[in-house]
Amino acid sequence: MESGMGMVERLWKAGEIPLRDGLYRPDDTGLELHVDGPGAHHPDAGQPIPFRVGGVLDVARALEEYHVDEVDPCFEVPLPDGSGWMSGGGGGMGNIGYLARLDADSSLRWVAVMFRSNPFVGVRYEGMRAVFTNDWGNLLTLDLTTPALG
Repeated sequence: MESGMGMVERLWKAGEIPLRDGLYRPDDTGLELHVDGPGAHHPDAGQPIPFRVGGVLDVARALEEYHVDEVDPCFEVPLPDGSGWMSGGGGGMGNIGYLARLDADSSLRWVAVMFRSNPFVGVRYEGMRAVFTNDWGNLLTLDLTTPALG
């Protein structure tokens, strides 16, 4: 791998993601994510997925304690403003979902890992608001202009 590349960027290029809820950036900074489900056991398809960005995440510690998982991508769709791409899918375990924002050159801007969201299988846009659907038909709406997701 290229020297000077962070752990998160190396993992992403290798097709892997950290195995702990978090919003990870290629410079090895991160924020905690709080995603309370619905996961595979949620009985009501079509419901919103709770999503909250928290405080600073110690990325090195998260990788040491929780290890990594393989990425299983389901989609990569251009952003409506042409500035890059959104990728989404799951991990090796059926309950894990991930979303990644990529720059125009497909380099990683951030990856959000959610242990209980289930894999994301599609996205539609309402301006710069992205509405993601998981494999149970549940919805996660994110404003991609907020500072944490920009």
